[in-house]
Amino acid sequence: LKWGPTEDDARTAADQAERELATIDNLDAEVAAAERALAVARDGYTASAAILSKRRASSATRLGPAVAAELKPLAFGKARFEVVLTPSRGGSFHPAGAERAEFFLAANPGEPARPIGRAASGGELSRLMLALHVVLDGDAPGRVLVFDEVDAGVSGSVAVAVGARLARLAARHQVLCVTHLPQVAAHADGHYHVSKRVASGRTHTEIIPLTGDERVNELARMLGGRQATDASRENAAELLAEAAEAGRARGRS
Repeated sequence: LKWGPTEDDARTAADQAERELATIDNLDAEVAAAERALAVARDGYTASAAILSKRRASSATRLGPAVAAELKPLAFGKARFEVVLTPSRGGSFHPAGAERAEFFLAANPGEPARPIGRAASGGELSRLMLALHVVLDGDAPGRVLVFDEVDAGVSGSVAVAVGARLARLAARHQVLCVTHLPQVAAHADGHYHVSKRVASGRTHTEIIPLTGDERVNELARMLGGRQATDASRENAAELLAEAAEAGRARGRS
């Protein structure tokens, strides 16, 4: 049954044998053609990779200072941010180009720059990612961005700076942020209160949208503790007004 069992099977096998014989008869020509195609592909890759490498180097030179400028008001006053380009792993002809980019951070003066995963804590890494998004996402298509612990270890003016940058991102993207700081929350377009309760032996999570006075009361509670007071409500209203004015100023700029 090698060439069968039908006549069509035999014809198919004969055609395949003829093609294989033609390849063997013209093996030198086939090899030469393959080598020429390989040389063309290699030259094309090398030229394209060189253009990409040049653009990456130029972008890295501009990205470092731009991110460092955004980090300064986010409690990274003297941090140094660098984009390091290293040869691609896995050979000379990597699909992603001749090098890969890695972000390095020196959080304090006198410290060597290290990969951000080893140089930043959880809260620092969140703020670093916030700065990167602010710099890089200006013309990017709308996305959903979720920030958690972005306010860890900060307060006061730094919290205000975090909230302002989240609001800048929200002008183009859908931004969700989990926060315990009223200075951050005040910059949001909408607020939700998240709580847990136990019912029938099971834990349930509730997410309730806040509107009007509820927003003020929740911010006041965040400012003043368990119970909102007249003073904390007044402060909360001021925070919302200042955040709204900052948003209008961004719209005018």
